[in-house]
Amino acid sequence: MKKVIVVHRWDGSPSADWYPWLKEEVEKKNIQVFIPEIPDPSKPKIEKWVSFLKKEIKDIDEETFFVGHSIGCQTIMRYLETVEEKTKIGGVLFVAGFFTLNKLETEEEKTIAKPWLERPINTEKVKKRVKQIRAIFSDNDPFVPVSNAKQFQEKLGAKTLIEKKQGHFNDDTAPIVLKILLEMMQ
Repeated sequence: MKKVIVVHRWDGSPSADWYPWLKEEVEKKNIQVFIPEIPDPSKPKIEKWVSFLKKEIKDIDEETFFVGHSIGCQTIMRYLETVEEKTKIGGVLFVAGFFTLNKLETEEEKTIAKPWLERPINTEKVKKRVKQIRAIFSDNDPFVPVSNAKQFQEKLGAKTLIEKKQGHFNDDTAPIVLKILLEMMQ
């Protein structure tokens, strides 16, 4: 049975942004959706977030699809680095994912983001474990420069899409996310 795992953003929760809407829409198609509530979302740490996913997520296979939002994208990549080499999942949809960030204003934000930005990700391992990778960006995201689209293409072989005026994708609905996710699961 197909299943979708949504990994929320920094300072997010399963009830934030478009996650509840996406869950409801996908479940209408008789597809299971899981949105883990990652602890300490206001101070995300790589080890804590990845180990939480490892504990919460079992039995991933070609019927499993991940959707990440912002730092959730990084979390998914870092999680996939740790799974068994023979593991292959159906796909990952990255929404406002990043390798670089803009507008980190406070020292606390810079301190939190630093390891996520500086610790390398073995993108070759990630690619080997995923059948298809898609990534969506916005031309006016205040945090994620659109140049990340090229990095996702080059580092992950992702098929990318740049949307107009979607900011950091924090609305209550995200029709483009649903559309692409459903395409990936066909």
